[in-house]
Amino acid sequence: MSKQEKSLTMTVLMTPEMANFSGHVHGGSLLKILDQVAYACAAKYCKEYVVTMSLDQVFFKQKVKVGELVTFFANVNFVGRSSMEVGIKVVAEDLRSHEKRHTTSCYFTMVAVDDEGKSIEIAPLNITSELEKKLFEAGAFRQKMRKENLKKSAEHHIDIPKDIL
Repeated sequence: MSKQEKSLTMTVLMTPEMANFSGHVHGGSLLKILDQVAYACAAKYCKEYVVTMSLDQVFFKQKVKVGELVTFFANVNFVGRSSMEVGIKVVAEDLRSHEKRHTTSCYFTMVAVDDEGKSIEIAPLNITSELEKKLFEAGAFRQKMRKENLKKSAEHHIDIPKDIL
């Protein structure tokens, strides 16, 4: 069996078209790149086409400025039957001062699918270090919380009548 590729690092220059009205990088621009990074990391891991199932715990800790280099550190933390949790840490670097700041963190759940869009089984995560074990356990906990939140949310779901829309 080939070595599992669990991590991915991608660096992107923040350009003016990514800016919002305040002149900082728009959160939506970051979310688009985050989704691409999560896709690349998950697809690289399972060697299959993947789709985004969920995104949670997005923490925008600091603003990102146009002109900064932003590095996305992605890692497959947890693997289920067909799904993977990809954790991403975002670090912005001011090119003049070389100051680096942790600006954003989040977790994507990606699902491997076949050509018809049906989920497919993927290889289990090969845990090789104490850190990977801790990441896996934390990912398993978050997966359990996601399932519980989904169930509770469904219990409180209210259909809006069509005549209101």
